[in-house]
Amino acid sequence: MRRYILRRLVQIVITFFIFITLAYFLLEAQPGDYGQIFLSNPKLTQAQRDALKAIFGLDRPPHERYFRYMSSLLRGNLGISFSNYPRQVIDIIKERAPRTLFLFLTATVVSFTIGFFTGKILAWKRGKTLEYVATVGGVTLYTVFTPWFGLMMIWIFAATLKLFPIGKFITPTLWREAPIEATVLFQRMLLTGLIALIILFLWLLGARRLNPDRRRPVQWLGVLVVLAGLAAYWIPTGLTRYILDILHHLVLPVFTLTCISFAGTMLLTRNSMLETLREDYIMAARAKGLPEKVIRDKHAARNAMLPVVTSFVFSLAFAIDGGVITETIFSWPGMGLTLLEAALTQDIPMVMGGLVFTGTLALLAHLVADILYAYLDPRIRYG
Repeated sequence: MRRYILRRLVQIVITFFIFITLAYFLLEAQPGDYGQIFLSNPKLTQAQRDALKAIFGLDRPPHERYFRYMSSLLRGNLGISFSNYPRQVIDIIKERAPRTLFLFLTATVVSFTIGFFTGKILAWKRGKTLEYVATVGGVTLYTVFTPWFGLMMIWIFAATLKLFPIGKFITPTLWREAPIEATVLFQRMLLTGLIALIILFLWLLGARRLNPDRRRPVQWLGVLVVLAGLAAYWIPTGLTRYILDILHHLVLPVFTLTCISFAGTMLLTRNSMLETLREDYIMAARAKGLPEKVIRDKHAARNAMLPVVTSFVFSLAFAIDGGVITETIFSWPGMGLTLLEAALTQDIPMVMGGLVFTGTLALLAHLVADILYAYLDPRIRYG
């Protein structure tokens, strides 16, 4: 396994540099001179224009700019954003990427959980009325036009029922006298949430060793302990209303993404389960007299997870790409909206920074999917 991971890491590095090279020269080959957008200000003197050209590297030929960019990239420097001058691209990514990752990670995990368990049950109870209704509903949601569906959610739940904000990340009037910046608080929320998830995962992992009769109460006790710990940490800070404001803005986009995404996981799980149930080892398990729940969950569902896990991992990696539409509809200031604005203003360093970030996630997702395959299916071995 170690040799395989090392080999895959080398392949990832090579693929990454090929991807960045192609993206760079494709952006360079687009018509027009993007530098004139920022240098045509009549208030700038010629000396200032020359200085800006030197800073942005616009006074050099494309191949020199490429090698200069790659050299900076290896040092962790993604350049200066044209449209957010003089901010560094890496600083903008650090600020906005967590918003996108949290939004899509939450929606993807929730939709995966709901879709997997629903698809598993539908395949196990094939031919029932519930299966036909859920399948038709799933196909409808899976093929729905995302911008229209998002606007409908805003119209119903925000504009008409007024249950949620129409968009944005925070309520500006509430944050005028806030003792902390929204970005800093959001990062702290992510950190504490990650720690809580790790603790809960370890707790649930340990609970699996218990007898089935004691397992469920211990699992619920772990959930309550983690929630109590979060409350004990945040309530004394006096920042609860600001946290609730951010979460309030998250509910509608997460709900919309979950409705669209869970259907695909449900249908994929159902089809994969139906194929798995035809295997000989399922018949052998039934012949041994194993309980139906054990056959479904430990034999059929585990092997049916292979294509579902692949889809899940890749959906996490390409969250930023899908975020362009969703974040634009909900005015969510994440990487998707940032990439769209950068493309419209020809902010090449910002676009390249977003592509570097997306490409890294996608390539790492391939590696994670391969490792999960070996874990989920003992028949898979890597040399």
